[in-house]
Order: sequence, then C-alpha cells, then structure tokens
Amino acid sequence: MKILIHTMYFLPEFGSAPILMNELASYLASKGHDVEVVTTLPRQQNEIRYKKRFYLEERKNGFIVKRFWTNTGPSPIARLIAWSIYTLWTIFNIIKIHKGDIVFLRLPPLQLGVTGILASKLKGAKVLLNIQDIHPDLSIESGILRNPVAIRWAKAFERWIYKNSGCIPVISDGFKENLKDKGVPEAKINVIPNWVDVNFLRPLPKDNDVSKRLSLEKKFVVMHAGTITLSSFICLENMIEVAHLLKEDDDILFAVVGEGMKKKNLMEKVGNLKLSNVQFIPFQPQEDLPYLLASSDVLIVPLDIDKSQLSVPSKLSNFMATGRPVLGLAHEDSETAKVINESKCGVCVSPDRVDEIAKAIVDLKNSKDLRGTFGKNGRQYAETHFAKEKVLDVYENLMRSL
Repeated sequence: MKILIHTMYFLPEFGSAPILMNELASYLASKGHDVEVVTTLPRQQNEIRYKKRFYLEERKNGFIVKRFWTNTGPSPIARLIAWSIYTLWTIFNIIKIHKGDIVFLRLPPLQLGVTGILASKLKGAKVLLNIQDIHPDLSIESGILRNPVAIRWAKAFERWIYKNSGCIPVISDGFKENLKDKGVPEAKINVIPNWVDVNFLRPLPKDNDVSKRLSLEKKFVVMHAGTITLSSFICLENMIEVAHLLKEDDDILFAVVGEGMKKKNLMEKVGNLKLSNVQFIPFQPQEDLPYLLASSDVLIVPLDIDKSQLSVPSKLSNFMATGRPVLGLAHEDSETAKVINESKCGVCVSPDRVDEIAKAIVDLKNSKDLRGTFGKNGRQYAETHFAKEKVLDVYENLMRSL
C-alpha cells in the first residue's frame, strides 16, 4: 500500500507526537509499504539543512519525509496561522496522491480534515482521521476561542469534517462518546489507543548517568516530563502550589522537564514563591528518555478538570512502561483516571485538591513497597494494552480493510 502520514510535528521535534508518528512510519515501512510523511520543518532549526528553507525532502528508515515551512510562535493566533499554512501545504500535496492510496491524518489541527475530504473526493484516496485532541472543544475550554460567532462557526466546521470523513480512529472510549454525542455514526469510529515501545521505555535503575548529570539521583523526584500545554497548565500551576506546601522537606524535588507556551508562566510563579525545590529541565535527547524517566520516583500526568474528556496524554502509557508509579492529576471521571484505576499503576487526585496531592506524594515517598507495586502493575498493563507491535498491527489491519 502507498500510505501518506500527515502530522504537524515529526522528529527531530520533541514530544510524543513526533515519536509516535516516526514509529508508525517505520513500522509500516518495515512491513513493505510505500510510506511518505508530510510534515513541517522543525521549529528549532539547529541543523543547517533545515535553515532558510520552504521545502525539504528526506529519506530515512525506508520512508520519505516531506517537510514544508510554516510560521512559529507561542501565541494562539500564531498557532492557528501555523495550522492553516500547514493545511494549505498538505492540500497542495494532494496532486501526488493516487486512487486507493491511504491518507492518515493526525488531528489536530482540525483543518487537516479538509485535506482528507479533498483527497477522498478528488483522488479516491482512503482516509483515516486520527483524533488525538478534541477541537474546537479544547480551544473553547482553554479560553482561546471566546467569540460566540467564531465558536458557532468552529462547531459547524467540526460537524462538516466528521460528516464527510469515513474512518475516524480515536484514542479512547471518552473520545468515541464525544463524537457520538455530536452525531457521528458509531460505525465510523474505531477506538485504538496510543502505543508505547516497551522495549525502549522500560524499568531502569535510578542511579544512572542522566540522573547524575541532572543532579537527581539523591532526591525523591516528582517529575513532569512533556510539553507544557494549555490542557495541563492549571494542573502544573497547582503542582507548584504543592511544591510550596512541601518546601520544608529537603528530600523532595519537583522536576519539570520540557518546553511549551506556558513554561515562562510557571517559572515566574516559582520565582515569585522563591522555591528551591522546583527544577526546570529542557527537553533531553530521545535516546536519554528512558534514563530520564528512570531518574524519577513518581511521574505526574496532569490534565485540567475542564479538559479531562477532551485529551488523553500519551505520556500516561509511556510512564507506565517505565515501571514508575503514576500520580494522575485529573477529574475522577476522566479517561486518565479510568486507566490509572483500572491498571492500579498509581493514584489519581483532582487537580484542584492541592492538600490531597501533597498527601499522595508524601504517602508514596514513605512507602517503597507501594511504589514498587504500582510500578509493576503499570508495566504489566502497558505490555498488555499499549505494546507498540500490538497496536500498530491493529492500525495496519484497519488500513488494509478500507
């Protein structure tokens, strides 16, 4: 099969989406498929080959990567413009699509749905609309989209996209219910969770080169690792409040690993509170990720209450694979809480209950056996439900069935 994977971000970008899409492309190419990734040029253009370009084509791991320029910027308007520019590039690339080709679109941005519809109607392509976050709901709940007219237009646009799309894989049952409530026929929806490479992310000793380099090996480390997003910012602000409550415990260190549009705000809050028990760490090289996560004692999965049904952090399955206990900061009815409770990989606390979060951290600190049990449970659950080969095999079979 000829398979075109459309994703806004791809390696060497940081974050779960670039890693997942690289693994999907590599897996499908290894199965003999003709794979092409349509993406953007990296935002952090540290390599000369990416500088001052509008387009670059590369071949790696048996597949082609087409990179198009788009703007960068932290503001919501800049992001909307970037999404729209990328979508226009993907529409332009439709001329390369032929009848029967598989077109995989990772959403957001929701605008990519237009590319899928055009590829299907004009070229006879078989389209999969992979929903990773629910938009425009997430933008509305985050306060980015406030104008009533814009909200009505965005919701109508979303309904039009779903109505004209044939196959819609979503990552959770909660997402499925959201789409069904919007009138999407159940027959269109396939629930396929995000996967994790359980051979790459695995239980490792805390005493390792990365923990020593970052001075984490002698602390009880409560770690958030990932992009600091709109869907988790309030949670992370509350985590800073927890750090303030526990500042007298010299053993506990809160490590915030990653970048994002709200990182500066978090750093300002830590500075205002004069906290010495919070350490900000930039994204680390992908090859160091297993050792970075192993440097933690507890891994935080934050998800703001009003966005709990609109996003499922990919980091949850990644963290479970490491054999470390998970502390979920999410609404009790969220998909995140459901997985944590079902797997018994940790505890989940409502993110607005700062005192309860602090108590959960202290309880985990005081019980090595409890941490070990949670970690073992999480690892077993990840191997059973999220192992890369199992999930990607489901995707390949779905593509073959179209």
